[in-house]
Order: sequence, then structure tokens, then C-alpha cells
Amino acid sequence: MADATTAIELSGIAAALKLSVEQVRKTLELLDAGNSIPFITRYRKEQTGNLDETQILEIQDRVRLARQLAERAEDVLRLIEAQGKLTGELRRQILAADSLKRLDDLYLPFRPKKRTRASAARERGLDPLAAQVWEGALNEAALKARAASFVDPGKELADVEAVLQGVHDILAERIGEEAMLRERCRKLAWEGGRLSSAATKGAAQTHQEFRDYFDYGEPLSRMPPHRVLALNRGEEAGALRVKFEWDAARALESARHILRLDRHPAQAILERAAEDAIGRFLEPSIEREVRRDLTERAQKHAIDVFARNLRQLLLQPPVQGRRVLAIDPGYRTGCKIAALDESGSILALDVLTIIGSQEKRNETRRRLIEIIDQCECRVVAIGNGTACRESEELVAEIISTDRPDLSYVVVNEAGASIYSASAVAREEFPQLDATARGTISIGRRLQDPLSELVKIEPQHIGVGMYQHDLPAKQLKEVLDRVVESCVNFVGVDLNRSSASLLAHVSGFNQLVARRVVEYRSQHGPFRSRKQLLDVPGIGPGTFTQAAGFLKLTGEEPLDNTWIHPESYDVARRLLARVGLKAADLSPGAEHSEQLRERLAGASVTELADELGVGEPTLRDIVEALQRPGRDPRTDLPPPMFRKGVLSLDDIEVGMELQGTVLNVVDFGAFVDVGLKDSALIHISQMSTRFVKSPQEVVSVGDVVKTWVLNVDRERRRIGLSLISPDGASSPPAGNAEKPAAKPAANRQPAPSRPKADRPAPAAGQPLSGFDQLKQAWNARPDR
Repeated sequence: MADATTAIELSGIAAALKLSVEQVRKTLELLDAGNSIPFITRYRKEQTGNLDETQILEIQDRVRLARQLAERAEDVLRLIEAQGKLTGELRRQILAADSLKRLDDLYLPFRPKKRTRASAARERGLDPLAAQVWEGALNEAALKARAASFVDPGKELADVEAVLQGVHDILAERIGEEAMLRERCRKLAWEGGRLSSAATKGAAQTHQEFRDYFDYGEPLSRMPPHRVLALNRGEEAGALRVKFEWDAARALESARHILRLDRHPAQAILERAAEDAIGRFLEPSIEREVRRDLTERAQKHAIDVFARNLRQLLLQPPVQGRRVLAIDPGYRTGCKIAALDESGSILALDVLTIIGSQEKRNETRRRLIEIIDQCECRVVAIGNGTACRESEELVAEIISTDRPDLSYVVVNEAGASIYSASAVAREEFPQLDATARGTISIGRRLQDPLSELVKIEPQHIGVGMYQHDLPAKQLKEVLDRVVESCVNFVGVDLNRSSASLLAHVSGFNQLVARRVVEYRSQHGPFRSRKQLLDVPGIGPGTFTQAAGFLKLTGEEPLDNTWIHPESYDVARRLLARVGLKAADLSPGAEHSEQLRERLAGASVTELADELGVGEPTLRDIVEALQRPGRDPRTDLPPPMFRKGVLSLDDIEVGMELQGTVLNVVDFGAFVDVGLKDSALIHISQMSTRFVKSPQEVVSVGDVVKTWVLNVDRERRRIGLSLISPDGASSPPAGNAEKPAAKPAANRQPAPSRPKADRPAPAAGQPLSGFDQLKQAWNARPDR
């Protein structure tokens, strides 16, 4: 019976995901056996039918929900049966329930309750009388006649009216618990319901950030996630009163139809009870449910946005083989300086003051040039915190007059202070104070974003939307999964990576990662992957999960490829088949180019049969042999290096600017164009075509060419557009199918477009693109 149930569950999941049942079954077996998703994705393609990470994750999530539903159904059956009220039809409905919500509706009449008016009436013995009315055995006249026999002052039934009221209370509660009616009311709420909000007393003086919601309303079906979270935040802050509105008359009509009141002997009694049930039970219950569902959907969406942004940020290409001068800007405490070599090791540390007299500024400039020259740094990483632009101006001045071969990048320093005070930072730099650690982190973020950012809790990196309003456990679970995915997508250098990075490798955890680092420090660099088996706590299972994602240059040339040790024999036979050997994989080997050419001309289909291996695995082996040691991030466009600075006074409507996308949210993207504050590209200004989500057009880290749409100098806000003055959309730089953006230095003012007077939209009316842009600025959710 269990096998049949599982088969039914898997067939439904397979149909929903447009996969075969066998793919779902095999994937589930791999997951249940403890294999990680990155491992299954890369090294078990034959079993899954070449499913990608997203599809495997969908299977995992849907199976988990299906199992939760089955467990809950068993609990409900057990609880109702214990009350002696489980009928065959009710059992059938419970087993057929396709959601937890449906199960809750079915269980509601049997759920233990606090004392209610209906329960009090039942205690007074009125349940049989109410049951007779429900079943149609009594009409209104007959009920009044029978009610007299139930009058009993000792039971607080002083007269017939008290009896009739008790019957009414029982009937109203029973109607309010009707599963079919609840389902219909739920649909009515989503079809025609709306939320409206109004300002609380004094909110205009104390909570101006919510002023766009002081007189606001929108249908539930059209309410975007970020506005749901904004309403919740305003309500929690005491700035807004949020009200649910729906068509109660349609709900009553549904009750008449479902209960078949037009042919019921006690129609008038049940209609009054239904009206009471809708107003007293169903409407408050549906409102709570709708608000909860809206919030959960909005939170899930916000977490998904955060996850996508985090992935893009973690996979930013590293600036390899270059020494970096890192600057953590500051006024009162000065600018912290750290010069780092190509591997991120410290070359020099200092603190310089950038404000004050011209004499002091000149001394700072001289010292900065001295450090740059002594440490041979040609790239400067400037944190985007306080005094960032003043530091940028100083560096730009040095570039223009003294060191033209120098360039700089403004680095997002979100979370650097948290890292600097963490146990990881103290262990890494025990002799340094927190400010020095934070400065080093800024420089290393440019050199290798992934290796540095994994040391910080993802929610502190600053690429989310309303992240402080999201459930912390759920957010952490999803973001940790993203970090694991990125680390295993890029791969890890076994001999250079920190414990923080190794902890996210497939099959590893913090304890195993620490043991690997300790073993490395005691025995020297690893010479091969198989040496991992000598590390305490790493057995064959952990080795299988992790080995393919750990790379090194050592005794075995295949250890520096994506080829898993379990496939080394196939790889060697393949190399022999084309007349070469593993040594030809070494950098600068005599036959390395010949190897790539021969493999490129090989027939994978024929070789797969000959070598006794699946085609997907063999294709991966061929690709790994052609590009040993490949870092997939190097295929992405590099960060934008700057030479000069821009002032808000320089900005004019129509001007062309180049910038880097810092954060992508529902209504647009925030972009660093070289000013103190980021600018906003509203979703309506992203393309000449309809854009459902900004993620369709831009991602965190993209370099984009934009045009200034509006400037608010008083509030230091700039609206940008990806649509050029001639009406063409501008893609992010690095898109091979479209022209790259012009350098930021080639800014040319475009003809300004006339502004039309726009009246404020009426309450509850859809907002124009311009008004949405204003609203987005007034309540930025990335704070």
C-alpha cells in the first residue's frame, strides 16, 4: 500500500514538473541516500536524466510537502477516529485532500475549541434541536413549538428566545465550519477582495516614509509582493490601519447555493445563521488567512529575489593576479589602508586623513602614492561607506596627475564590519584590530568575491528586499543553499581555501572543513585528492561527495579538473584513445593544444559505448580535459574600473552614464554610477517591451549604460532609464548578442525630454511608471 501511495505522489509531482516518474523516483532515491544536490547535479546525470539543480531542488521541495501532507492526513484521521466521528465519506475526503488548507477545513469541526456561544448552547442540551433544524426535520414554526420544551432557567434558558438564540449559535458555527463554503469564500476573497490602508493619528508627522499608503487601496489579485511587505511594515510601525474588503453579499449567495436553502424547510432560520456565520466567523477567518497567505507569498518572493541577487554577487569574476590597495573610508577615524598581494596577503597597513587643511591633504596624497609604488598596486578598492566619494576624489586626482596607469573600483562593503568582529576574522588576523580586518576584507572582495563573502552571513550582504521583515530561519536556509550551490559551481582550491569556504563544499561541514585545514597546516599542502581520506572524519562517503569539487595541482593531473576520481579510469582510457596521457593536461605541456583539438573532433556518442560510460558524463569529461583548472566565473564580464569621479552637480537630464547594478528588487534596480547615493532604474524604464520582472533584464554586478531620467538634488535622488533617447533598449555590457555600453568617461548629454504636469493618481488607481518611480524612492525596501 505504501508503494502504491508513493507511486501516486511521484506521478503527480512528475506531471507538475513535466518530468518522467522514473526521473523523479531516481532523484528521490539519490536524495534520500544523503547525496547533496550539487553532487547529484554534476555527477549523477545518467540517473536523473540530466536534471539541473533547480529541477532537483523542486523535486526535493515537492516531495517534502507531499510527505508533510500525508503525515498530517494520518494525524487528522487518528484524531477524528479517537472522537468516534470518522465516517467512510470523511475518510475518503481526508485522503483525497490536496493541500494542508483543505485538511484543516475538514478537521475544523472536530478541532478542540475554546468556549464559544455554540459550545455553551451544546452544553445546555440544544445540539439535538439544532441537528433537527439542520437536517430539515423542523421548519420555523415547528422549531418555535419545540423550543418551549427546552426552556430551563437552571440551564440559563430562561425563555423560548434564549433557546432559539442557542440553536442559532450552533447553526452559525456549523455553517462557518463547512469545508465547501470556506473554499468558495476563499476563492471569492481572492477574486474580488482588496486591501486598503489609511494613516493612523499622528502618522503624517512621525511616519512620512509611509505617506504613499496613507490613502491607498488595491485588489488582492494585483498587489505586488513589495507593497504587501510595505503595508505590513507600516501597520507594525503603527503608521497604517489596514482593512480587508470583500463582497459579503456574494459569499451569502454562495452559502444559499451550497446549503441548498431554496428548498430547505428552515430556510429563513438558516439564512439568518449563514449571514451571522459569514460576518462573525468566515470574514475574520478569511481575512487572517488572506493576510497570512499574502505575507507568505511576498516573503517567499522576497527570499527568491534575495537568493538570485546573492548568487549573482557571489559569482562575480575575481580580479586575479593583481595587487590591490584597499581603502575603508572614514572621516573622524580616518581612512584605513591595506595593500594586498596577488593572493590577498598583507603588504602594508596604514591610516590616513582625507579631510582637513590642504597641507594635511597633500601629505595624505603623498603617503598614498608612496604605498601604491612600494607595494606595486595598480588597482584601488574603495569601500562605499562614509567618505567614499571624498576618497574617490583623492584617488581620481592621483590618477589624473601622477599615476595614469592606476584605476579604482567602488566595492560594496555591506557586512564588512560584521565580518571584522567575527570569530572567523579574529582567528584569521588575531594580531589586528577590527578596522584593519574590515579593510582587508574590502580588498579581498575585489580579488575573489566568493572566497571572501562566504565568511559573512548572507543576510548581511545587502542585496535583498525587506530582508529585516522576512522569517530568519527560512531566509537563512535558502541563502545557505545558494552559497553551497555557488561554491560547488566554482570549485575550491584544496590547498589555498579557508575553512569558511571549505565548509560549503558538497559533503563537508564546519567540523570537517576545520579538520582539513588543520591537516594541511600539520602535513603541508595536499599532494592528491585521495590524500583527503587520511583526514580524520573523512570516509569513503564524504570523499565521494566532495572530491570532484576540490581541485589542486599535485601528483595527479586529473586532480585539477572537474573529473571525479570515480571516472579517472574512463578519462585515462579516453586520453589513450586519442593518443595522449594525463601529463598533457599540465599548464604549458607540449601536447596541451593537440589534446584540445583531438578531443574536439571526437564522437562522444561512439566513445560512450566504447568506454562503457553514459553520454552526459563523457561530455563533462571531455569538456574538463579541454579546459583543466577552469574557473567558470572568468567567462563573465569583469567589474567596472574607474578613472574619474562624478558630482551630483554634474548630472543633467538626458545625460548618458555607465554604472554597476548593486541590487535588483521588484520595482527596479539600484545602480552605482559613481555618486554618493545609488540611482534607480524603475522597471518601466528597463525596456521598450513589457518587463514582468527586472531580473529578466539586469542582475547584480551587471555593467549597464543608462540615461538620466530625472534629478532631485534636494533629496539626492536620480532616476535612470535603460531606454536611450532614440527609443532603443540598452543591454548590460557583456551580452554577446548586443553591443557593449560605452565607457563612462564618454558621457554625452542627450536632448532632454519635456516634462508634462502629472496629477496625483486617485486612491486605489493603478500608478503610472512615473508615479511608481516616485513611490519606489519614497519607501526603499533595501534599507
